Amino acid sequence: MNILEDGGKGLLLGNEAIVRGLIEAGVRFASTYPGTPSSEIGNILEEISEEEGMYFEFSSNEKIALEVSAAAAAAGVRSFAFMKHVGLNVAADPLMTLAYSGVVGGMLVLSADDPSAHSSQNEQDNRYYALLSLLPMMEPSTPAEAKDMIRYAYEVSEELTLPVLYRTTTRVNHARSIVEFGPRTDTPAKGRFTKDDKRFVNIPAFAKLNRVRLLELNKKAQELSERSPHNRIEGSGDTGVITSGVSYTYVKEFTSDTSVLKLGFTNPLPEKKIADFIRGKRFVIVVEELDPFLEDQIFRICAQNGLSVPIYGKRSGHLPREWEYSPDTMKRLKDLISVRDMPTPLPPADVKLPGRPATLCAGCPHRGMFAATKKAVGKRDVVYCTDIGCYTLGLQPPFQAADFLICMGGGVGAAGGFDKSTDQKAIAFIGDSTFFHSGVGPLTSSLFNDHKITAVILDNRTTAMTGHQPNPGTGRSFGGIDTEPIDMETLVKGLGIKFVRTVDPYDVKAAEKVMKDALEFDGTAVVVSKCPCPLELKRNKQLIIRECRVDQSKCIHCHICVKTIACPALVKKGDTVETDPTQCIGCGMCANVCPKGAIEVGR
Repeated sequence: MNILEDGGKGLLLGNEAIVRGLIEAGVRFASTYPGTPSSEIGNILEEISEEEGMYFEFSSNEKIALEVSAAAAAAGVRSFAFMKHVGLNVAADPLMTLAYSGVVGGMLVLSADDPSAHSSQNEQDNRYYALLSLLPMMEPSTPAEAKDMIRYAYEVSEELTLPVLYRTTTRVNHARSIVEFGPRTDTPAKGRFTKDDKRFVNIPAFAKLNRVRLLELNKKAQELSERSPHNRIEGSGDTGVITSGVSYTYVKEFTSDTSVLKLGFTNPLPEKKIADFIRGKRFVIVVEELDPFLEDQIFRICAQNGLSVPIYGKRSGHLPREWEYSPDTMKRLKDLISVRDMPTPLPPADVKLPGRPATLCAGCPHRGMFAATKKAVGKRDVVYCTDIGCYTLGLQPPFQAADFLICMGGGVGAAGGFDKSTDQKAIAFIGDSTFFHSGVGPLTSSLFNDHKITAVILDNRTTAMTGHQPNPGTGRSFGGIDTEPIDMETLVKGLGIKFVRTVDPYDVKAAEKVMKDALEFDGTAVVVSKCPCPLELKRNKQLIIRECRVDQSKCIHCHICVKTIACPALVKKGDTVETDPTQCIGCGMCANVCPKGAIEVGR
């Protein structure tokens, strides 16, 4: 089903449904830095934004994405900034002051949270940002609701003149359900900014007044929450369940004969509705992912209203605080609801599922750079500082080139810290998109503070891990805008860094020599490992596949190819090594390291 068609219905991924919601709400400006589980939203907007009369950009980082959309909303244009949950940490600086100045046109800030950390370095609960910023927040439970709630959220945003935090989770973004297509709202694609210093220039004197304004708007938001159609009671019974987000779908699937308060407008909470729901209940269970965000506030509401009804959930030990919920967790919930006497905490289920570890692809150029680095390092005592991207998988054997990981761009900064606090040599790996996101600043600081580090920029010509989105190093060619790529080496040299070399990681021996020189350099050294991601080449029908073949008459069974490159296309059979033609792309890295020239690269 084409999400641009009006009328009818379609089976949509949650992120597809969100895009349809943006179309129906008349959103004219959108921005992001790609991050799973929100990535598909940007991929779709890249294709359709020009046709829909919407401006869309992949910003260099989430902070910039929020800032450009905030400017559009201040000019009266409906805007949408979206990111994964850790991206909101990057955007938190402007978000907190944006709450003070507010918006003119509606604005949504989507935070795609990732319970169980499927593709993230943590599983933080971003609902606390709503409390911290005093911004209204909404949480859809299904793809269909994710679409429908968007129009309502924009109406709330414009009524309150505040951005709305729109919190989804992986199971909403990546689930599929039937979505009905509604009518479109016509809004202007261009606006005009009306100057208002006291509102939009938050110097201390004005910020103090805007704080009072924000508190008043928060009271108004609570009134809207009390009568919101997205906060509703379903079913009946003397046992109550209060839930929000995807947890609501689990409750509906695994329970019956229960009174459920389904919350979609979750900040501020509808406190009167919650108190009225709790009165007379035998006990109430709070079902939510991840933290006891609702539960703690419900305890407060009970205390303020003199309610002594028992509340069960995460604080009582009946439901887990870690990870997303599973069918096994919901069985515990079902058992809890069926208990007539005072329930006791249930032991956690011991369910062991088979694992499938992620790995670098066959022919991934990062393999060659890791191999070259390890050979150049030799027995030297080093600390490998890594970053967020495919190359984090350098953690795995045989490379084991990841000792410290903290956040986007954090590897270069941490390397400087290790340089100044230890006698170990620090090597930082960072991807091209991550470098433009938040690596330029740490590299500038490294030069300024005379950090003697080696930074390896793994430039695979795309934003690979999140789905091959463009970045400043690739240039832009969509939405009627064409820009040239920013040359990585020129940029780094422009910072004043003296040692800058570009290598082809498929040529492992040449890359090893450059890395040795970089490690000996007295100062900040940068090596750019430049080679396109094979998956990106395949996606663009540019991948020319050649097959590597092992000449068994020359092979001495040293297994250096396997130990050094560890490509999944190299298969050990007893003492011999063969190539798997179903995986091999003929990149030649294995041939480059073979001491006997036993691996031949075909035409």
